[in-house]
Amino acid sequence: MDQFVEFLKETFYSIRIRDFIDIGIVAYLFYKVIGLIKETRAGQLIRGILLILLATQLSEWMRLYTIHWILRNTMTVGVIALLVVFQPELRRALEHLGRSRFFADVLMGKQEDHPMNTIEELIKAVQMLAQEKTGALIVIERETRLGDVIETGIKMDSLVSGELIINTFIPNTPLHDGAMIIRNDRIMAAGCFLPLTENQNLSNQVGTRHRAGLGITESSDAVVVIVSEETGIISIALSGKLSRYLDIKSLKQILIDLLIDKDQQKPLQFNWIKWRNKND
Repeated sequence: MDQFVEFLKETFYSIRIRDFIDIGIVAYLFYKVIGLIKETRAGQLIRGILLILLATQLSEWMRLYTIHWILRNTMTVGVIALLVVFQPELRRALEHLGRSRFFADVLMGKQEDHPMNTIEELIKAVQMLAQEKTGALIVIERETRLGDVIETGIKMDSLVSGELIINTFIPNTPLHDGAMIIRNDRIMAAGCFLPLTENQNLSNQVGTRHRAGLGITESSDAVVVIVSEETGIISIALSGKLSRYLDIKSLKQILIDLLIDKDQQKPLQFNWIKWRNKND
């Protein structure tokens, strides 16, 4: 007992402040990683990897040499396979790191918020497009840069105006079927190609325009406003989720919460719960 107490004393006195900092950083990183992979297919893959690791260790203890050799070599090759399998999750994690306030404000310079005038012009255009049942796909860039998407379309670099948005989506024009990208108070490009969503559980009533809007929100923090060409229904996509049947008043309040009142988390959480219930 005395030896155990002496061991504890030596261990306690050998701990330094930097050890607490080290442990705290590692714990925080684990917490963030778990948060990133929660409710994604990466969570299921990690459970499978842990099962293989457990089986590898058990096969060694039980001296099942053939099984142990197979599992050990599988894990060796699996490191390369993991980079391929987890590519979407790794990209999402790096984008999340790049969107941190430190990188946004210190390294890259603080970005201007979307002015209220941009939202007013956007609302004016969406209201007219919905009334005329003119399809539209409008992507509002936030922290994640969409330069690669902008390169796929026709660059405009124009101030946001309702009339320009309406004219861009007039049927049978070259830019009608593509997506419009808005950055701050400027329309950067139109006629852009977006990646389609990987969600296989969507209703058959959701068309290509909505699937493209969902797809870009799965790989970025962009906000996407969608107007259905068949029904004129207004939808919004965010973080891989789609909310439909919005009216102009609700859409305006959502955009204000997301693009201007970023620090007011309680209204944003309330609105998001309301959208998700509608979507369910």
